[in-house]
Amino acid sequence: MFFHQDAIFENLSIHHVGNKSNDEFYILSEQPIELHNDEILPDLLMQYFMKPFAKLTEVNRFFHPNEELQLNEVYHFTKKFFDGDIPFHEYSQQVAKHLYEVSEHPKIKSGELYVVSLKNVQMEGEDHNAVGIFKSENKEAYLKVYPQQGGFELNYEQEAININKLDKGVVIVNTEAEEGFKVLVVDQTNQSDAVYWKDNFLQLKSRNDNFQQTGNLMKVYKNFVNEKLDDIFELEKADKIELLNRSMNYFKTKETFDNTEFEEEVIGNPKAASLFNEFKDQFAEEFDMPFQANFDIATPAVKKMQSAYKSVIKLDKNFHIYIHGKREYLEQGYDDDKGMNYYKLFYKNESE
Repeated sequence: MFFHQDAIFENLSIHHVGNKSNDEFYILSEQPIELHNDEILPDLLMQYFMKPFAKLTEVNRFFHPNEELQLNEVYHFTKKFFDGDIPFHEYSQQVAKHLYEVSEHPKIKSGELYVVSLKNVQMEGEDHNAVGIFKSENKEAYLKVYPQQGGFELNYEQEAININKLDKGVVIVNTEAEEGFKVLVVDQTNQSDAVYWKDNFLQLKSRNDNFQQTGNLMKVYKNFVNEKLDDIFELEKADKIELLNRSMNYFKTKETFDNTEFEEEVIGNPKAASLFNEFKDQFAEEFDMPFQANFDIATPAVKKMQSAYKSVIKLDKNFHIYIHGKREYLEQGYDDDKGMNYYKLFYKNESE
């Protein structure tokens, strides 16, 4: 888990980064922003920058396709700053110039880039120094009302920043540097062309820990049941829901994942188990995320995936059937007289 409640800003620099493909330019400030004598601004900035990271659980690492971390520019300059080889403001300028170089898609918006250094950031139970890189792209109009000579005056700010809406951000925690640091990232613009922030600018990949192992395996199994099993087995939707419910129950009740145990207790069919392992291996190769045969199940990852495991059958616009277990108490058929499909449900008591 990540906590910033005790964090303190040490430095802040602001630059402007335009869109290179639109012949815009970048503007580098000459010196950092002075915050030490301001009692209000640091708290507002802390809310703006750090609040979106409060509930993040996915941890990333820097990487480079050539498997040489130093070729990742943000990693390279961040490590130099953490090692004391370059001063903070120069570090922020190098980051801004690199962001400008990758801002080549015509739809990428120009905006202000904020680079901060922090201390007393808590990451997974330990205190560390960190740097944050944030970009604001969207501006809003704000009204300002203030008293004036026995009444009120009304004014506005045409292009102001909403401190509750951070567009893009990354926090790089100064730990495990040789493995690519621990990195948290947000991108709330929801644009298909905005992948440049994580993929082109930062070049991140998910850290392959218990959280990632749990979440990825549950995701792969869900896709396997919904997309692949039909290639060999004729399954009704209720059968698929039962398979998903069994896997969810497994992850909720077990402390550790065991691949052989999972095949026997959840999949329950050697042919299907073999097909699942092939499907899983394809995912691992495509995304460079190998699966372990055994790992500790991460409860937060299970809770995160629970909403994606659907246990409902929707029938036209009339009925929803929620299946939580006991597949044998549900029968499906076809009524020739009505010319319609039907489900038959068996139960003992009707709840109020």
